[in-house]
Amino acid sequence: MRRLLAVINVVGLIVGLFGVALLLPIVVSWALRDGALTAYGVTLGISVSSGGAMWWLTRHHRRELTPRDGFLMVVMIWTMLSAIAALPLFLCIPGLSFTEAYFEAISGLTATGATVLSNLDRLPPSLNVWRTELNWIGGLGIIVLAVAILPMLGVGGRELFRAEIPGPMKETKLTPRVTQTAKGFWVIYVALTALCLLAYRWAGMGWLDAMIHAFSTMSLGGFSSHDASLGYFNSPLIEAVAIVFMFIAGLSIATHFLALQRRSLGAYLRDSEAHAFVTVLIGSMFGLALFLWMHGVYPDFLTSLRYASFNTASVATTLGYSNTDYSQWPLFAPLWMLFLCTFVACSGSTGGGIKMIRAQLLVGQMFRETTGLLHPRAELPVRVGGAVIPSRIIFSVLAFMSFYGASLVAIVLVLVLTELDLITAFSAAVACLNNTGPGLGQVGPASTYAVLNDFQTWVCSFAMLLGRLELFTLIVVFTPQFWSD
Repeated sequence: MRRLLAVINVVGLIVGLFGVALLLPIVVSWALRDGALTAYGVTLGISVSSGGAMWWLTRHHRRELTPRDGFLMVVMIWTMLSAIAALPLFLCIPGLSFTEAYFEAISGLTATGATVLSNLDRLPPSLNVWRTELNWIGGLGIIVLAVAILPMLGVGGRELFRAEIPGPMKETKLTPRVTQTAKGFWVIYVALTALCLLAYRWAGMGWLDAMIHAFSTMSLGGFSSHDASLGYFNSPLIEAVAIVFMFIAGLSIATHFLALQRRSLGAYLRDSEAHAFVTVLIGSMFGLALFLWMHGVYPDFLTSLRYASFNTASVATTLGYSNTDYSQWPLFAPLWMLFLCTFVACSGSTGGGIKMIRAQLLVGQMFRETTGLLHPRAELPVRVGGAVIPSRIIFSVLAFMSFYGASLVAIVLVLVLTELDLITAFSAAVACLNNTGPGLGQVGPASTYAVLNDFQTWVCSFAMLLGRLELFTLIVVFTPQFWSD
């Protein structure tokens, strides 16, 4: 109980500070007089009062945080902030149930981009700002931001940082203090978002659209202010800008950090994960362009390259934008794109999936096992970028992949059990677990998740959180060992 009270104390502080995020949509709503101001005021009051009450009632239980505290705190923060973030949507959009509002909010904070909303062009503009701001806040991680601005977390901040940051980044120590690393990450993130905003504005977007799409592009969240996504603009230049920033966002923030810290591009050249990311993505873009052209989907190769490049990069990096209904393409193309979203993004990026580094380790282990059959006595270490990978990391990745596969199968089976067709169930499970957004079938890029019933919607909400917290961070909280002394 004392552990729980200590966690609630810090969670309350973060919940209260979350109200600061409402200031941007409040300003937009006030300036444009879009009628949503009251909803933000109510939400701000609930955020500050509930967070303040949690902090005040547990103020005598503050202590240094442990790894267990970190796991519990991350899960509590993501679930509670999603509920608060859902309130403006629930209060402003007629007919929207709380289940749907919560789905939209958790999709925003997990940078998934799956939506139950239609008529986005007619929404109060501040709601679209709020949705994409959620993408942006959740993209790099609420906890990373908290560690950067809350020095009271002290040593325990490192435990939160490790519970939040994905993949092998958990063990990365780029600066002597974790708060310094977190601040560095957010400085880079803010700077890149500003560059993206200016690039979109230069390419022809209005300032509001540029801000909205910069938020969702850099977070690889995928929310848009238009039902047609980036296809609304029908602009090859805007699509080209988006692709450039998809590549930037899909790389590890740590690689950007090192490049800036050392004032050298060598960090990118030495990053084997970045090499694999760029190689697989560019190869797939050109390969699918050739595939679409040969199947007569588009009249010439350049047109095929435009649509294949944009949609492949968008789905593979788990951004989720679209400029056409790619579910109408020959089935191989969208299935390959869904396959890419499971692993292409780099560890430490804002993208979802298992991350490229784990895919590299799995391939290395596969070759070690097959070579070992021919040379049983040979010492065959797995190497990535010239570095020998310890066996404990290989075993950890294999365990992660086993759990990932089991989770995916379980989610698909549960959705099929509720009488959802197989294509829709499978693609929704893949899209939500990998934080990609649009799937195929009834939840394709030309549709929304509003076709799901309440139970299916909660299953997909759970899948998004499970994927964003990389499986173990969420599941460990539900184990008896976690709660035993």
